[in-house]
Amino acid sequence: MLVAALCFAIMGALVKIGAQKFSSPELVFYRSLFGLITIWLYIAINKLPLATPVMGKHMTRALVGFASLVLFFYAIAHLPLATAITLNYTSPLFLAVFMPLLLYEKPGKILLLALMIGFIGVSLLLKPTFNQENWFAGLMGLLSGLGAALAYVHVKQLGQLNEPDWRTVFYFTLVSAVGAGAWMLFDSFHYVTWQDLTVLLGLGFSATIAQLAMTRAYRTGDTLVVASLAYVTVLLASFLGIIWWDEHLSLDAWLAIGLIILSGVISIRSTQK
Repeated sequence: MLVAALCFAIMGALVKIGAQKFSSPELVFYRSLFGLITIWLYIAINKLPLATPVMGKHMTRALVGFASLVLFFYAIAHLPLATAITLNYTSPLFLAVFMPLLLYEKPGKILLLALMIGFIGVSLLLKPTFNQENWFAGLMGLLSGLGAALAYVHVKQLGQLNEPDWRTVFYFTLVSAVGAGAWMLFDSFHYVTWQDLTVLLGLGFSATIAQLAMTRAYRTGDTLVVASLAYVTVLLASFLGIIWWDEHLSLDAWLAIGLIILSGVISIRSTQK
């Protein structure tokens, strides 16, 4: 999950760079397309089978994940970025609700406490704000967190069925590429130049590595511990902002980062015990 967090932070930075030219649907499409090509090459080189007895479960996971991604990008387009990200990061809290119902895992009180501390830290760091004009976009952002949690539950269930990580990621990127490609038909289109390939390729590769690492984490690890460590993405993204855009953090922002780290430490120590 730490590898996934690093790659997701890099992906977010590349999205920020790419957004200066490309629209959100285009970035979703290129992210999914290059990721699909990467995972397909891995499958082809290793001659891995794509046939699966649980294709329906893969399609459900892919559709739920893609829907969550669409809602997330809608929220980003109509809300301050900090608000959209915070709403999407409610997924671990939804996970705590879904686990007893869908995964039959009983979350410990200390893990729930760690998740709450982590969410407080994320909220403090990003300082979300609302007004009466963007309530619908806020609802869409909250639903993206709900969708992400459902997608993670499906990943866990696929792992329990012994489905490999690469197959899960392949069908997710396939559905996302097709869905985003259809989305682009109703949106603007910008031609890709050679200079753009570095950003788009980096976006696709970092997203694919992050997806594989996250899938492995949820398949093999404790669901709530993995969800707690996902907050490290915010910490790493903050450091990238300092390095790339000279975004200096305030004292309360560093306090928020400390809370996020604390939530991860608590979750790890409770698991070891």
